[in-house]
Amino acid sequence: MPKNNKTLRLILGDQLNLQHPWYKENNPEVVYLMAEMHQESEYVTHHIQKIIGFFASMRAFADALSRLGHQVIYIRITDLDAKLSLVEILDKQLEETRATKFEYQLPDEWRLDQQLQHFCERAKVECAISDTHHFLSERMELRKLFPQGKNPLMETFYRMMRKRYGLLMEGPSKPEGGKWNYDSENRKSYAGKDPLPEIPQLKNDCREILNDITEAKLKHIGHVDAVSFEWPIDREQSIKLLKHFCKHVLPLFGKYQDAMHTDAWLLFHSRLSFSMNTKMISPLEVIEAAIDAYRNSNGKITLPQIEGFVRQILGWREYMRGIYWGWMPEFGSMNYLNHQRKLPSWFWTGDTKMNCMHHAIKQSLDKAYAHHIQRLMVTGNFALLAGIDPDELDQWYLGIYIDAIEWVEITNTRGMSQFADGGIVGTKPYVSTANYIGKMGNYCKGCHYYANDKTGPNACPFNSLYWNFYDLHRNKFEKNPRIGMMYRILEKMEPDQLAATLERASYCLDNIESL
Repeated sequence: MPKNNKTLRLILGDQLNLQHPWYKENNPEVVYLMAEMHQESEYVTHHIQKIIGFFASMRAFADALSRLGHQVIYIRITDLDAKLSLVEILDKQLEETRATKFEYQLPDEWRLDQQLQHFCERAKVECAISDTHHFLSERMELRKLFPQGKNPLMETFYRMMRKRYGLLMEGPSKPEGGKWNYDSENRKSYAGKDPLPEIPQLKNDCREILNDITEAKLKHIGHVDAVSFEWPIDREQSIKLLKHFCKHVLPLFGKYQDAMHTDAWLLFHSRLSFSMNTKMISPLEVIEAAIDAYRNSNGKITLPQIEGFVRQILGWREYMRGIYWGWMPEFGSMNYLNHQRKLPSWFWTGDTKMNCMHHAIKQSLDKAYAHHIQRLMVTGNFALLAGIDPDELDQWYLGIYIDAIEWVEITNTRGMSQFADGGIVGTKPYVSTANYIGKMGNYCKGCHYYANDKTGPNACPFNSLYWNFYDLHRNKFEKNPRIGMMYRILEKMEPDQLAATLERASYCLDNIESL
């Protein structure tokens, strides 16, 4: 009897990279395994669009591999095996295929990485690991660059990456235009003067997947139009979005990337995060396409627009992944400020009188998306000021956004947003009064609360909670040079004014469910 040399290769739901070296040649001895698992669908309560997006993209990827002549085993969420753990599925498939070798690509989540490592330690077949060939830096690179005790500055990392890849450079060490960062020019509010770009309608019919999810009884949140699903589900659609962004959206991306507006859920953002985080497209091809568009725009796209976009991907995205792998698993349980409050129930409905919170949450429930300022300076800002337990907030962010995978979600939540890491990611907490929210958008117009008031029954909760936050955590922040001015203002407040402000904050916290 001839010897069986079959290899079983696992493809996870966020490893949909058709350009991976695995697929360059057809090998009849290689079988690819993909599975829609209850394990991955239920560890948090996901948005229905997130579940559909992943399943639709996985099914499209499996079909693409089959058309290329590869052997694919695909387990749907309605199959009995979908209820097995990943390890149980692997054991069963290795036995059924009689494979003598198991291979997988590096997972991007600590939990899965540990699960697969432990599986290989006890496996009775040869195991091998491949890189995903997606990211532009190594897993542990940031930790090596900033050893214990050194603050891992994103700007330092970003400049290193610009030099490494020669992107927007005028030589080996000189940035194009003489400046590394144009963040100061990326903070304009949107007043409706510039016409919004048309949003490409992808119109994927995902009713079959929705029926499967219903049959499998997967718990979920949010809303979906399964007849005309608007997120990309394959590489072709992802490239279509990329081309549209470069031609029609990039000219004003940088200018308005921090803006918020009730009439425009996407504004000038690319909608490419889901495509990149599932690896349907690579960060380098996105960056290079954007830079090519900038070079060929005859000045229509300016340097601040393109630099702001490149910084988000080459800098921030890679940096957050470096933080994740360099500081996990400890990072996942950090709570520097010891915040313990439960997440208000209206985070799951949007039913609050605060217009900014209502709109940002409702948009998230409707679209499975909010851009970085809505996440950081609206929902995240409120959660930090209100002392919400970061464990609670992690579950919410990880579940509600279609692009939320733990490596990028938890670092933004515990680090950038909640200062739960004590300053690994950010050198100061990102908190604000209603002034910033009003400046960056139109959320404050027509709100039940008065954006300019600190006290009184209709004073915006953000204002009193802001000063209460700094008063409460004085011992942790008073000597921080980036916050010193806030404490000088606090010291100059009239005692009666301060007492009234803190009293209003106490009322808001005691009645957080009815705000």
